[in-house]
Amino acid sequence: MSGHDHLAHCLCEITRLLWMLLLPMLLLCVVLLVVLVLVVLLLRWWLQRSRRARWASNMNPAVAFFHPYCNAGGGGERVLWCAIRALQNRYKDVDVVVYTGDVGVLAQQILDGARQRFNIVLPRPVQFVFLKNRLLVEASLYPHFTLLGQSVGSLFLGWEALNEFVPDVYVDSMGYAFTLPLFRYLGGCSVGSYVHYPTISTDMLSVVKERNPRFNNANYVSNSLFLSAFKLLYYFLFAVLYGLAGSCNDLIMVNSSWTLDHILSLWRAPNRTSVVYPPCDVSAFLDIPLDSDAESKCHRIVSVGQFRPEKDHQLQIRAFNKALRRRLDQVGGRESLKLVLIGGCRNEEDENRVLLLRGLCQELGVADRVEFKLNVSFEELKNEMSNATIGLHTMWNEHFGIGVVECMAAGKIILAHKSGGPKMDIVVPFQGGQTGFLAEDEEGYADAIDRILGLSSERRLEIRHRARQSVGRFSDNEFQVCFLAAMEPLMGTLER
Repeated sequence: MSGHDHLAHCLCEITRLLWMLLLPMLLLCVVLLVVLVLVVLLLRWWLQRSRRARWASNMNPAVAFFHPYCNAGGGGERVLWCAIRALQNRYKDVDVVVYTGDVGVLAQQILDGARQRFNIVLPRPVQFVFLKNRLLVEASLYPHFTLLGQSVGSLFLGWEALNEFVPDVYVDSMGYAFTLPLFRYLGGCSVGSYVHYPTISTDMLSVVKERNPRFNNANYVSNSLFLSAFKLLYYFLFAVLYGLAGSCNDLIMVNSSWTLDHILSLWRAPNRTSVVYPPCDVSAFLDIPLDSDAESKCHRIVSVGQFRPEKDHQLQIRAFNKALRRRLDQVGGRESLKLVLIGGCRNEEDENRVLLLRGLCQELGVADRVEFKLNVSFEELKNEMSNATIGLHTMWNEHFGIGVVECMAAGKIILAHKSGGPKMDIVVPFQGGQTGFLAEDEEGYADAIDRILGLSSERRLEIRHRARQSVGRFSDNEFQVCFLAAMEPLMGTLER
């Protein structure tokens, strides 16, 4: 047999072998698919039986919110409590359930916290389902591949929630999109989302592609071509999975124009997506008098936001340090300026971050001019607002910026990051006039502080008046109207 014939014979044998293996593999795939479908149907039947048992004992339909950190003090929690209050006021015969991981506190303590921090009192009690495995969605558990780790962890946490209580309507109000398929296909629920911030965005892809160091793109990654390419592939594949999960939504609410653009590009559901600006407690700050600050000997700069890495408190401290140094030879010197950082700490990680920030203040020599106010009451927040001249915000691509709106409602001169919601929705011209200032980096913030303090008190008062008038579109009442209108398709599926 010639070499050519031998090669042909070998190829025929290999082809025959592959064909013999292909049929069993196809059969195995079909069997596994059938088993998977049967398991899904069995789980769905079991969960539906649990819901029917609930109907037998309580005829009221149930709307459940998935919010593992409902006892935190951020803007997302304010949206949660205002949404629940709106539903309870509108639908008297609907029960509201909150899935939370705050196992260390009592239900009444959570409600008391909502009243103290946000001035929100619910008309009726809510049912809390306490989840024991919230650790699975903690970022600290996944030092690498954090997005994927938290998303997989949310699947297990979502399964725990579904086992504990099967609602009729499920709303993810904290950004755990991978729980949506569980509740839709296994729980048989109508599902919706209120999106504060997409888990991944085209901006994040751009940061990695352009190899820019950020809080979520470490220097050792941005400095490596190979690691940047690998991370870009990882982000792209994750974005595909995130898009598939989000497509399970029956309705989608987003909190700003910036979030809308990203969610439309990822979830591709324009007919089911609407902008519902988050509720800002505008009215609660309107009683702060708009007096001239001409006689003020110390201008206080107040920052309101949770102590999370993306809030970039380091930028605030460094910019403040630069502005403080520029005032050494001016009237009042260092004593003429003070920075007050107000925010909530969700966990030990946030508390450690505050310690690092305090250390930075010591390192820069500004510890005597920087105050930290942690987990303050609503009354203390108002008091700090009333004494401040400037409201400071430094988060890059902030999805919306409730703290920005509250500062403007309180009549403060806002200085916000030139990106995201503040740039597109909030710090925009109103009635043909300026409502605030925007900056991007340390130098820009220091320059803006100088410009603001260099204005006459009359000019500052004019901007403060206009800013306060402009934020009426972000009030609690506006949120309630828009939220209930957006929720109508989901609530219409309830059998009452």
